[in-house]
Amino acid sequence: MEKFEFKTSDPSELKDDYDIIIVGSGGTGLTAAIQAQELGMKVAVLEKNERLGGNTTRASSGMNAAESFVQLKHQIIDNKDDFYRETLKGGGLLNNRQMLHYFVDHSALAISWLEEHGIDLSDLTITGGMSKKRAHRPASKAPVGGYLVTGLLKQIQAKDIPVFANTLVTSLLQNDKKEVTGVEIETEKGTKAIKAKAVLLATGGFGASKELIKKYRPDLENYKTTNQPGATGDGLKLARSVDAQLIQMDFVQVHPTAQTDGARTYLIGEGVRGEGAILVNKAGKRFVNELNTRKVVSNAITALNEDGAYLILDQGVKDRFPAIDFYEKVGLVEKAPTVEELAKVIGVDEKNLASTLETWNEEVVQHKDSQFNRTTGMEHPLNTAPFYAIHIHPAIHYTMGGIHILPDTSALDENGNKIKGLYAAGEVSGGLHGNNRIGGNSIAETVIFGREAGMTMAKEIK
Repeated sequence: MEKFEFKTSDPSELKDDYDIIIVGSGGTGLTAAIQAQELGMKVAVLEKNERLGGNTTRASSGMNAAESFVQLKHQIIDNKDDFYRETLKGGGLLNNRQMLHYFVDHSALAISWLEEHGIDLSDLTITGGMSKKRAHRPASKAPVGGYLVTGLLKQIQAKDIPVFANTLVTSLLQNDKKEVTGVEIETEKGTKAIKAKAVLLATGGFGASKELIKKYRPDLENYKTTNQPGATGDGLKLARSVDAQLIQMDFVQVHPTAQTDGARTYLIGEGVRGEGAILVNKAGKRFVNELNTRKVVSNAITALNEDGAYLILDQGVKDRFPAIDFYEKVGLVEKAPTVEELAKVIGVDEKNLASTLETWNEEVVQHKDSQFNRTTGMEHPLNTAPFYAIHIHPAIHYTMGGIHILPDTSALDENGNKIKGLYAAGEVSGGLHGNNRIGGNSIAETVIFGREAGMTMAKEIK
């Protein structure tokens, strides 16, 4: 496959005004830029980092949607009500109901929109808290995030939408009526004020900000993070400077399966468990339903007090989830020809691990987990050599809180009034996920609310 290289615009090409300025080049910002440009808007995307894509590039499992054409091709009959109820339950019933309804109702449309733009998510897997295969991913089973960002950038390039890297937005401009009228930026060429009829904050969360984690969740101060280094809550600070309201800021998600042993923390995608992997403790025994919600699984691992746990998988899981090839390449995976030898390599009880796998494989055949009532990710036994293990710990993964928005992405002030000219979408916004995000819903959020932001801004400008 040919390598795609995207050329960002030179800062000298920055104009003095645009219809819409989008701050952030992750899935949300790029989707919004495409949608707005297709509706006749003059758009610019500003990214503080040199590298584009934000946290979206690190997503590996899939993009959730219900009642999609892809599900029907796979003979999966789903319904949006189940998707809604399971997401609400996963979020502790604390999700914003209006936003969640909009999200669920527009999920299948988002899959179709991507298909129309040459981004094919025609394979399916399952994530924790879901009863059906809703996580759409590339046919190649490649990690969804990098695939999505590359596909969106191809569209951005074809539509000649300017994207400026190494461009930091330092403040939002306002007029006498407190309406947002543009941004002030800083580049290697200096500072510049740029006018806009609308500004979209698509800057992601604050999972990599020690300062904000300490402020809102001091109990997580010493946890490592799966976030890219730029996820420092810049958009939240910009929003606060114009009196935007922040909500649910203490709702920070810890992902149960991250490899934290080295200098860099790697997210081990939920799809590994969705394709059949199990978790074991040092005694070589299972201790949790591996596809319960992230909050429950993370708490179970922490409660072991055993320096994390181990994901156990076989060649079949590896074949069905190719991201494991990458994990292996960077040295995160242990491998052995038999289960007993794998147990020796990772230092868990050999007899127990062999017995655990034997019991698990019998229960997969019967599709009944008598220990922990797992009902999903049980299509394939773990019996194809060689066998693999990945040492995992919980790590800070996602910040559910953020800017208070309406389902149309309008940002609200402390009194619940719209701040004219300011919009927010993606992880920088709060309310959609409640106190725990379901795996596969963040990528869906970027596309669904990225599109909505593009449409809303275009409508309100026109």
